[in-house]
Amino acid sequence: MKSKFLKITICTGLLTSLSMLGCDRSFEEINSDPDALVAVPPTNMLANVLRNTGESFGGDVDGYGTFAGYIVKIQYLDYMGGLVPTNNTYGNRWAACYYNNTQIKDMLETTESRAEAYANVRMVGRIWQNYMWSYLTDGWRDVPYTEALKGSVDEGSILKAKYDKQEDIYPAILANLKSLADEMASGFGNDDVGEGDFIYAGDMVKWQKFCNSLRLRLAIRISGVASDLAKSTIEEITGNPAKYPVLESNAENCYLTYPGAAPYFEPWYNNGYVGKRVDNFGMSDIFIDHLKSMEDPRLAKVANKANDGEYRGYQNGAASAPSNLASISFIGDKYMKDPVGFTPFYKSCETFYILAEAAMLGYNVGMSAEDAYEKAVRLSMEDNQIGTAAVDAYLAGKGEWDNTKERIWWDMWVALFKENFEAWNLYRRTGIPSTNYPSLNSIYGDAHNDQPFRLPYPNNEYLYNVDNVNQALTGVEDYVWGTQMWWDQRTGVY
Repeated sequence: MKSKFLKITICTGLLTSLSMLGCDRSFEEINSDPDALVAVPPTNMLANVLRNTGESFGGDVDGYGTFAGYIVKIQYLDYMGGLVPTNNTYGNRWAACYYNNTQIKDMLETTESRAEAYANVRMVGRIWQNYMWSYLTDGWRDVPYTEALKGSVDEGSILKAKYDKQEDIYPAILANLKSLADEMASGFGNDDVGEGDFIYAGDMVKWQKFCNSLRLRLAIRISGVASDLAKSTIEEITGNPAKYPVLESNAENCYLTYPGAAPYFEPWYNNGYVGKRVDNFGMSDIFIDHLKSMEDPRLAKVANKANDGEYRGYQNGAASAPSNLASISFIGDKYMKDPVGFTPFYKSCETFYILAEAAMLGYNVGMSAEDAYEKAVRLSMEDNQIGTAAVDAYLAGKGEWDNTKERIWWDMWVALFKENFEAWNLYRRTGIPSTNYPSLNSIYGDAHNDQPFRLPYPNNEYLYNVDNVNQALTGVEDYVWGTQMWWDQRTGVY
């Protein structure tokens, strides 16, 4: 893996540099292949995007981890000061999403004239493009979409893109993914995606499954506000598994792993152990308390014991740090102390939590809610190396199916650990964990009783796209509260 990261990184930089060099006409005529691409090979462009996604979003320990109720700062306490708009932190992630989609767009345009020859790499690029759009709108709600990435003269020189409403973006993304799903169902291309595919190594069936699983995720998210679209999407997928296969085993998890040697360490390991900041992060009190109360065997995987042999969480935004940092449970070795590690973009257990909820909504998904729930739990436990006997005991005990959506959501919350952004999405949609709370000593005082509803727009938008961002900010309070996500129908939060 290290050699692939290194070789592709060097190759991408070299080809980019060569493309910028001036040459005389005779040299160009003699040394130009009229059938060859003059830019970076598509697989290298894909590699750059996947690597950048992992590094940009996989490095989040607190932030989304705190919003979701998993992780709190215990050395430098979190008082929500980081939610003021900047071009760093969340602004960097905004920029990374648009950068990645700019790169994918360039790759698609570069290969357009030979689309058939690059059919597979183009499919993967388009899937990831829509994943990036979903990340953007789920993070910020209304974002530039229809006018985005159109700064070139031939596309209108649009440098100040309008913001599209989330309720318009979602159907567009789902339509794009359906088109891709149908295209893949009719057959793949003959091209090798190449070494740039750090996730599935060119396995197009797994990419096809990720495409349909992403459709499931987005459909269930809007089930409370666009039930017809949600139902038709989910039933189309589950009604024809041969045409629309989904991720259903841990061997198919959409995980980006790392070489595990300098400088290509997994981001959490790099932050905690290489950067020597492991003791800045403790487990949240609500997470540890829930796992202990449920006798959940995943506790020993997501958390390490404190110095007295007990599992102990800490309050979010406490008035002061614990007198002994080691008296609080740090993040479990499986998730932080592995230089290879993984950044999860989709866990296969999610498929079955989604199907369990869909069945509870009365959708025809080909299995009962109970069967789907138990399948999801077993996949999550397996992914955490929990033995069968312990899983059986959990499902017969505190984790037993009780015919409620809340049982699905609570267990899904546990299962999503490290996929923190998605866990924050789950919380904003369902209110689970119901024990979640914002920083106790927030700089906003008592003005808000909930975790952030959204991310702050970057400062550059206030500088260079002020009219459009101000329109998008209608109803927004203190940058991240006020108007909720389109799909967030909770009441009593502010």
